[in-house]
Amino acid sequence: MDKTYQPQAIESQWYQTWEENGYFKPQGGATPYSIMIPPPNVTGNLHMGHGFNNAVMDAMIRYHRMQGDDTLWQMGTDHAGIATQMVVERQLAAEGINRHDLGREKFLERVWEWKAESGGNITRQLRRLGSSLDWSRERFTMDEGLSNAVKEAFVRLHEDGLIYRGKRLVNWDPKLHTAISDVEVENHDEKGFLWHLRYPLADGATTADGKTYLVVATTRPETMLGDTAVAVHPEDERYQALIGKEIELPLVGRRIPVVADDYVDREFGTGCVKITPAHDFNDYEVGKRHNMALINVLDESAHILAQAQVFNLDGSPRNDLDTSLPAAYAGQDRYAARKQIIADLESADLLEKIDDHALKVPRGDRSGVVIEPWLTDQWYVSTKPLAEPAIKAVEDGEVQFVPKQYENMYFSWMRDIQDWCISRQLWWGHRIPAWYDKAGNVYVARDEQEARTKHNLGPEVELSQDEDVLDTWFSSGLWTFSTLGWPEQTDFLKKFHPTDLLVTGFDIIFFWVARMMMMTLHLVKDENGRGQVPFKTVYVHGLVRDGQGQKMSKSKGNVLDPLDIIDGIDLESLVAKRTKGLMRPKDAPKIEKQTRKEFPEGIDAFGTDALRMTFCSLASTGRDIKFDMGRVEGYRNFCNKMWNAARYVLMNTEEQDCGQDDSTDYELSLADRWIISRLQQAEKAVSEALDSYRLDLATQAFYEFFWNEYCDWYLELSKPVLWDDNATSAQKKGTRRTLIRVLETALRLAHPLIPFITEEIWQRVKTLAGQGGDTIMLAPYPAFDASLIDTGATSDIEWLKGVIVGVRNIRGEMNIAPGKAIPAYMQHGGSEDKQRLTANQQFLQKLANLESVTWLEPGDEAPLSATALVGKLEILVPMAGLIDVDAEKARLNKELERLNKDKERVSGKLNNPNFVDKAPAAVVDKEKAKLNGITDSIKALDEQLKAIEAM
Repeated sequence: MDKTYQPQAIESQWYQTWEENGYFKPQGGATPYSIMIPPPNVTGNLHMGHGFNNAVMDAMIRYHRMQGDDTLWQMGTDHAGIATQMVVERQLAAEGINRHDLGREKFLERVWEWKAESGGNITRQLRRLGSSLDWSRERFTMDEGLSNAVKEAFVRLHEDGLIYRGKRLVNWDPKLHTAISDVEVENHDEKGFLWHLRYPLADGATTADGKTYLVVATTRPETMLGDTAVAVHPEDERYQALIGKEIELPLVGRRIPVVADDYVDREFGTGCVKITPAHDFNDYEVGKRHNMALINVLDESAHILAQAQVFNLDGSPRNDLDTSLPAAYAGQDRYAARKQIIADLESADLLEKIDDHALKVPRGDRSGVVIEPWLTDQWYVSTKPLAEPAIKAVEDGEVQFVPKQYENMYFSWMRDIQDWCISRQLWWGHRIPAWYDKAGNVYVARDEQEARTKHNLGPEVELSQDEDVLDTWFSSGLWTFSTLGWPEQTDFLKKFHPTDLLVTGFDIIFFWVARMMMMTLHLVKDENGRGQVPFKTVYVHGLVRDGQGQKMSKSKGNVLDPLDIIDGIDLESLVAKRTKGLMRPKDAPKIEKQTRKEFPEGIDAFGTDALRMTFCSLASTGRDIKFDMGRVEGYRNFCNKMWNAARYVLMNTEEQDCGQDDSTDYELSLADRWIISRLQQAEKAVSEALDSYRLDLATQAFYEFFWNEYCDWYLELSKPVLWDDNATSAQKKGTRRTLIRVLETALRLAHPLIPFITEEIWQRVKTLAGQGGDTIMLAPYPAFDASLIDTGATSDIEWLKGVIVGVRNIRGEMNIAPGKAIPAYMQHGGSEDKQRLTANQQFLQKLANLESVTWLEPGDEAPLSATALVGKLEILVPMAGLIDVDAEKARLNKELERLNKDKERVSGKLNNPNFVDKAPAAVVDKEKAKLNGITDSIKALDEQLKAIEAM
């Protein structure tokens, strides 16, 4: 083995070997186990969230693969409708053209060209992360098979009365000209204004205090053009007499009623709220309760219409209202119209006041523009009938959430579910399988020919397909079964569905998890015709945040790229990466300064295993993850420790008899029996942790076993046997056998967490350990064996460790060099202590570097010594001749002087009333704890000084 661990030299090579040999494919085991990857966007790059959930999924799939299960980790990517279309549209803009210049067919050709050339970036990155996905079955949500599944699902849901077309409010992006989902809307805290407008009362009505108008407050004055009412609380005494009266809508002249509704907060503003059902989601609900008209005043680009569009609540046109709007605003952008409307209101003495106001502004995550609630014709899934069986499946335990508390979030959403808008006004995506004739009749079918056949439409009937495409989440909702060949009843569908585990963030429980539950239970049936769940367990994890707990975002400049941690990046490249393409370029200097402070030398190359082990150590289920680069460094050090331990083992076992032939002519030492016993406990702890999805506990259990027990103790305990000329060949063989077999087993135990280093070392030790096989990936996972637990050996080694640590502590306290052999005495112990000393004197003298060990019987005089305790046993190390008395006294006095100054300073602070009364309690408590620590240190040094002065 190379002297130094260099992950870059082994990782890519091993991944290529694994993939080329087909190790990621199902291997034909008896018990199926499957995970579907949450399909990353084809436009995307690997981010920390991907890195985290892929580390979790890969650990679980490797664990089950090694247990002999027939594992399938299904790979696939999402076509990412808006994101992909934007990428290609930007390319066209650079050429001076747009998609309309090309037309739909040519534009889609360009998208497919881009996908072929650049759409595989994230799949290359997933390979770098070590994800053992079955690449041979890779799917894409726009491939032919999945497209057929999408059409089939749409038609079946429509035939079952669960898909319909209607005119309703949606999140509308005025730049992209499409409806978007809630998950694509980002709410930004921004500074704005609250305009207080006077709405004149009609027919001479007045308020209780004699005013001829009501004052309403709004953050969007331009929507007043579409107001249909002013609402007050039914129990608000100020306005009860006005309920049923009318307002004359300023600038428009249309009369609108004053209505009573519990939605109104009497304490906010004046207690009067303008109601604009066609431009506000809450107002829409008020409008439904009062059967109001829907008056749309904006076009698709959020410009003011010349004539309002008026509809009934069912979306049908309404012709009994005046639809004219002030000509002065026609064609104006919403914000230009806002300015003019405010100016006109002020001129008419209808502007009461303007207040500064902090508000949450909804912006499209792709376009960055403010989203408008807008009234359009869209396709919807009727979700309430689908939600009922999806709720029951979780209630009955068919699907388990880990941690269980997320069931409550799921139930809350599902029990208050709204119909799902599934259409998008894009060109890239699954085109809706619906056709229209010239009269506007709709025919839903899998293709045009089927539409004609089903509805007896002859060639003289001209049909045109719906221009819209389906929401990306629609195809994602079919993911667990469409990737397995549905609607065909394939062998893979029969074997691997329902899937076993879904790993996802809490933020898409509704957008994806719930929708998969609804769609799958309705569309996929078992052999008894009963709806299947898509998965048995949902592992929900938190967001990966930075070390300060802040959400990682490009605008904050705190984003980390997993590949930069794996392969390293220099400072200048990191700065350029973090400051490129900012929405607010003026933030670049601040982000650059922050980056240079945080990473003055860039980011080291830590390798994949160190990063994966970090992710696994943070996988405590459910909570947000604070990512700390210091932890990655710690796990790189751990990998170095494994590498060096393996080198030591190989140097002492290669070309040696290690019992490969399973002969019995070997003798196990106490240390051998102890480490074998501790290995069983580690196997049990790691397996139990993985079975309960506590990857953090699995990581901790393995770390503690390998570093603290195998490396720090067992390797040291092996040396007295291997290097002792008096040890028998059977004893040496026993220790060599144990060294190599425990290492080989530990590698298999850790493989799901850190696959690359374990494979590299395993290939070098497997034969010596009597193991066969081509890859550790398919080697059997270690299983706990209770017969190998040796409680006696454990007790004896714990005693031995206690004595060695006691001697080492005395060395540290008395400043005795580790290389200096020293005498030791023992007293006050029992017969068991004496017996253990006799049996382990060789170990003690070697590992504690003792020149002699003497047992003091009752009555024997003990020399002046430093003391350590192991139970009742006292370990004595005489001080005479071991230390430079004058030098040690000078050192202790100097340390006491420093501590006394610290004590005086902290005491002064705590005796100062200004500090104690004004400082936060936590700060005061911290200072008190500091004082207690200083006092204890002074006491300990005083005792040492007295002992030395008595010499």
